[in-house]
Amino acid sequence: MARLGIDKDFLHEFTKLEKTVRDRVTRTLEKFEDISHAGAHLEKIANARDPRFRSIRISDFWRGIVLAPDSGDNYTLLTVRPHDDAYAWARRHRASVNAATGRIELRDVAAVEDSMPALSRLAETAPSRLFDHVKDSQLRQLGVDEQTLEFARVLTDSTQLEAAKSFLPSNQWDVLFGLAAGYTPEQVWAELAAEVTEAGFDTEDLDAAVERSSDRVVLVDGPEELMAIFRHPLATWRVYLHPRQRFVVEASYGGPARVTGGPGTGKTVVTMHRAHRLATNGEGPVLMTTFTATLADSLRTGVELLVEDPGVRERIDVRHVDQLANRIFREHHGPPTILSSEEERRLWDSVIAELEVPFTASFLGEEWRQVVLARRIGSAEEYLNAKRDGRGRGLGSRQKARVWQAVWEFENTLRRRGVWTHETVCVEATRLLEQRAEKPYRHVVVDEAQDLSPVQWRLLRAAVPELPNDVFLAGDTHQRIYNNRVSLREVGIQVVGRSSRLTVNYRTTAEILAWSLGLLRGERIDDMDEGLASIAGCRSEVRGRHPRVLGFPTRNAETEHLVTTVREWMDAGVQPGEIGVAVRSNRLVDTVMAALAGAGVPHEKLFGATGGDEQAVAVGTMHRMKGLEFRCLAVVGVTEYHVPPASAITPEEEDPAAHRRDTQRERCLLFVACTRAREQLVVSWHGSRSPFLPVEG
Repeated sequence: MARLGIDKDFLHEFTKLEKTVRDRVTRTLEKFEDISHAGAHLEKIANARDPRFRSIRISDFWRGIVLAPDSGDNYTLLTVRPHDDAYAWARRHRASVNAATGRIELRDVAAVEDSMPALSRLAETAPSRLFDHVKDSQLRQLGVDEQTLEFARVLTDSTQLEAAKSFLPSNQWDVLFGLAAGYTPEQVWAELAAEVTEAGFDTEDLDAAVERSSDRVVLVDGPEELMAIFRHPLATWRVYLHPRQRFVVEASYGGPARVTGGPGTGKTVVTMHRAHRLATNGEGPVLMTTFTATLADSLRTGVELLVEDPGVRERIDVRHVDQLANRIFREHHGPPTILSSEEERRLWDSVIAELEVPFTASFLGEEWRQVVLARRIGSAEEYLNAKRDGRGRGLGSRQKARVWQAVWEFENTLRRRGVWTHETVCVEATRLLEQRAEKPYRHVVVDEAQDLSPVQWRLLRAAVPELPNDVFLAGDTHQRIYNNRVSLREVGIQVVGRSSRLTVNYRTTAEILAWSLGLLRGERIDDMDEGLASIAGCRSEVRGRHPRVLGFPTRNAETEHLVTTVREWMDAGVQPGEIGVAVRSNRLVDTVMAALAGAGVPHEKLFGATGGDEQAVAVGTMHRMKGLEFRCLAVVGVTEYHVPPASAITPEEEDPAAHRRDTQRERCLLFVACTRAREQLVVSWHGSRSPFLPVEG
């Protein structure tokens, strides 16, 4: 029975086709059921660069190009184009099997051939060439074939290599890029995490190569699976794994392990595949968790897309960490009565008034969370001797005694009234789990780890036994959007020697990434393991437009420009659901939505981690943008006094360290918002610009 594979590059193309063409593609491929049907619908192509290319008729005007094996059942749809363009594409391109990785690759052979004469002439007079320091044997061992090797030998400058990215096989280009950047051959393989075998692979066995190429080809077994892919093409593409990601997913660890990486490097994809792998191995139930319900919903959607076996899917429990705490708590105590944020603040105010302590409610609340709860302090003596790392306001022993008096009264009032906060529910659930001999999970997989608090980490530590592969976490402290700080060592998560880092951004263009990284230049950001995090080396290999950074005299002028920009994107063929607008406050969300409504632009307000209407522009706060991505994004209202808002920043005179943390968190929030853009980013303000924006604009 023939199986149809969909190349990941076509999934990108598919989203950009007109709906009528997408429908014709879907109907045509539904008929691709067995070898006899395939033979009836596939035609040889005269003068095709690769004799294994076949055409499939989509309509009178459109054709698909399919890679057909010499033997075997795996066919791969490579592209769908207008009739003449499709045949021209087939006459330029060729498929091959990488001798080192065993995976399928594509190249524009004509482009390589066309560029060789000019490059060769330049190389003749150049004092040196780009890869003089690398032997042919090393290049071949790394999977570089003869045509690419010949091309590499005439390169004299890295800009020539960058220009070749569009036509060289992607894995071979990655190898050359790493070597040109100064990596040794051994370091290149460590970066790509590919396996080199002594015997290599059979480069003529196309069928086997397609089977091995899950990093770029998704194989479907029938019309239903095919239709599911075309309903969610971009979501399907996001579950592909780059070789480096696959290495992290498939590794076996002696204990907790961590993967870090900048925005768009695929950390969430890695966590989903990791949960899938652990559940498939069948050692016990897997908890997949994160810090909010909306992100948990997004993870659940991804797991449902990725995991086909119902039995395996049932072994993956996706829920956010507070939901887990609440479930454990309810099993023993019934539903808790939770104080709202405002009720908690009023309780602190009443304690301050009753005891006449010289501290604010915000200071006491943060001291309680970041010191007392974080370090599991239960007595005045423990508090007097406790480290207060990161708390900028120094306290003498007499002041500490007053703070402890207020904390004791606050906690005693909670107990007396029989009420709880989310933190105390988590603390109690942890205590209950620590008493259990049998833990509820065998593995825990954590996404967006940087935004979990110490009490939440202790809960997760208590939810699994301390065994190999017990805890796997992914995060980036440059994207921390809440005030939680944690030392993984102090909460029992030891990741020393079991940390990996992803550096290639698969979402954002190099121009958008570079500009966004500039927002964090000079910031000293912790790594959750008593060191400093680095985002150096994070790169994108996709080129595009530079971000537009614009100022306007009034809010109305800025809003009018936003409407014009959105309309320009839509007129250029960008679907409304591929456009996002990010702002700092809910009030500005309402302003933007009113402006779009007045212009007749379809729009929706973001409430979760995924947009609901594919035909509506998504408008939301910067916090709501977490976990999302858009082809085109406008970040609006980045004005002085609004980004950051005064209400979000602790006054420096009250607590200098808290002031620095708050300011850094707000910078990170703007960074997160801007890196949601894939292709185009517009950042605007009215009046005076935010101090976070570079003056050069």
